[in-house]
Amino acid sequence: MSTAEPEYITIGQILAPWGVRGKIRVALATDFPQRFDPGERVYLNHQPVAIESAQWHKGKVIIKLSGVDSAAAAQKLRGKSLEIPRSQLKALPEGEYYLFQIIGLTVWTSGGELLGEVTEIQSSQGNDTYLVKGNRGEILIPAIEDVVTSIDLEKRRMVIEPIEGLLDLNSKR
Repeated sequence: MSTAEPEYITIGQILAPWGVRGKIRVALATDFPQRFDPGERVYLNHQPVAIESAQWHKGKVIIKLSGVDSAAAAQKLRGKSLEIPRSQLKALPEGEYYLFQIIGLTVWTSGGELLGEVTEIQSSQGNDTYLVKGNRGEILIPAIEDVVTSIDLEKRRMVIEPIEGLLDLNSKR
């Protein structure tokens, strides 16, 4: 697996056409919804495209992309990702990470045991949970400060302090 960060980062997923004039409904995959403001540029198939208009509807954004002028043209975009170049990522506060940076990290206990690799992140209201696959099978690691003691992106490594019963509870999955 490559340890290089992706060149383009997905910020939204096109769900479906909206109306007959080429608008599309998009599910957000960013903490920065202003990326979908009119006049902003997003990338579709690694090609820049301007957002002509945007409106919000039930937690999704309805946008009109330049050059997409019919329901048929919008339909062809269903399921595609809207992206930005990695160079446009906003800096996060220390101790915060983008999801793509966490996926693929090797996970070690503070005692030096290799648990495996983060393969998925499950989000919930309370906290995220990292799904780690390794020799013990699948282990769910809560993304909380009491458990995750360090993340080193350069070394692609996460160290955890397992709370009592965490590894026993998960090792029978």
